[in-house]
Amino acid sequence: MNLARQLYQLQELDLEIESDEQALKQVTGQLGESQAVLNAKVQLQSEQQRLEELTHRQHTAEWEVDDITTKIAAAEETLFSGRVKNPKELASLQQDVGMLKTRRGRLEEKALGVIEQVEQSEAAVASISGELKTLTADWRRQQKQLSGEMERLKAALADLKGRRQRLAGGIEPETVEFYQQLRKGKGTAVARVEQGMCRGCRLSLPTTDLQRVRGDNLVQCSSCGRILFLA
Repeated sequence: MNLARQLYQLQELDLEIESDEQALKQVTGQLGESQAVLNAKVQLQSEQQRLEELTHRQHTAEWEVDDITTKIAAAEETLFSGRVKNPKELASLQQDVGMLKTRRGRLEEKALGVIEQVEQSEAAVASISGELKTLTADWRRQQKQLSGEMERLKAALADLKGRRQRLAGGIEPETVEFYQQLRKGKGTAVARVEQGMCRGCRLSLPTTDLQRVRGDNLVQCSSCGRILFLA
């Protein structure tokens, strides 16, 4: 096989390997925890803690209302029982009942406010939980796809590298080293010749170069120095 053709094929394999290695790097970088899922978990934990605190406040407020209602009932029972005859004591009892009822009203208003906050927090917990469930399902589906793509790329790379090794093994080591140095400096070491032009630098080739490139020896472009390959 023409040496320039062999090097061109080697370059094609190298380009495929580089492309697949870059793709594998990107896929690997996407594997692992999802920031969106982590954020949703933190948000849910925060809202659940808030709900727990609000529920405790609700129970405390309801207990305070029940306690003061019991005191009002006891005071009214004493007030209307007839056991207290002294007008001043009766007036004092009536005042106490009035104050207790006023206090109970404030406590009931406070309890209602807390209940409203509890309902809002419960709705938020339900909403975040639903969002977290969706995000987690999407993340798991994506991770499965990425894992499959990673395995495909690994297999493709193993095949490409095996083919490269076999191809490079049939070329003189010094020539392979020369090719690799050209690639390192220019990005591509072998340029196709099309319509009398080097596709590496896009300049027309001298007639002498065109004649030489048809032979078996390696010919470099006199402008860019790349190895010329005539398909």
